[in-house]
This record gives sequence, C-alpha cells and structure tokens, in this order.
Amino acid sequence: MSAALQRLATATAIGAGVTGGVFFGFSTFIMPALNRLPANQSISAMQFINIKAVNPLFMIALFGPVVGSVALVASARNDTNDASQRYLLMGAALYLVGTAITLAVNVPQNNALAKLDPSATSSAEAWAAYATTWTAANHARAIASIVAATLFSCS
Repeated sequence: MSAALQRLATATAIGAGVTGGVFFGFSTFIMPALNRLPANQSISAMQFINIKAVNPLFMIALFGPVVGSVALVASARNDTNDASQRYLLMGAALYLVGTAITLAVNVPQNNALAKLDPSATSSAEAWAAYATTWTAANHARAIASIVAATLFSCS
C-alpha cells in the first residue's frame, strides 16, 4: 500500500472512530438519560442537541470518512487476496452503511422531532416512538462506525 493510501486510511479511521464514539455515547448514556426525564424535557433537550450537532467540526467528522471511504474504494486494487485491501473495502462498506442509516432513519426522525411541541399532550407517545426507533438505528450506526475504524486501522 502506498504511503498516501495509508495516510488516507488513517485519517478515515480517525474520523470513523470519532463519529462512532459520538454514536456510542448516545447509545450508552445520553439516550438512556433522556429517557428518564419527562417526555417534554427529553424532546426539548434532543431538539437543542440536534441543532448543535449541525456544526462544521461534527459534519467533517461525520462526512469526511464518507469521502475517505469512496476514495479508498476507488484507490483499492482489485486484489482481494491482499488482506489490507479487503480491510479497506470492508471498512468503507460498513461506514457507508452506517451513514446511509443516519440519512435514512436518524436525520428524518430528527427533522420530525424538531417540529414537535414538547408541551403537547401527545408528546410522551411521540417521544417513546422516536426514542425507540432512533436509538436502534443509532446502535447500528455506532457499531458500523467503530468496526469500520478498526478495519481501516488494520489495513
């Protein structure tokens, strides 16, 4: 593997690891903590979290590895007997699947949550449905990101 490809794999691994760490935090303590609050407080807190999540540093950490993954796939030799190439391709595939989950599940749910009135009488039911689906998708993208980072690091 060329030095440039190795640097790209390392940078992509770091981004995937950072992103996976954020998702891991949500899965292991942020969502469980929010679920212990009254629904109106959980909704308000998550609405503010979602606003603050859209910032340049997190967007680079989240989408930088997408660019890195695509570049790694494009640069990878078609030598599937080469373990480092297989690790790069598997890592890229996993990270892209995790990002697809984000775009297909978590972002639309966040957009729907943004429109909710936390004080509405239906807020408890809405929060319960949101938290269940959002957290399950978050577990999947956390695992995908962390395993991808590991695979990129093994190349």
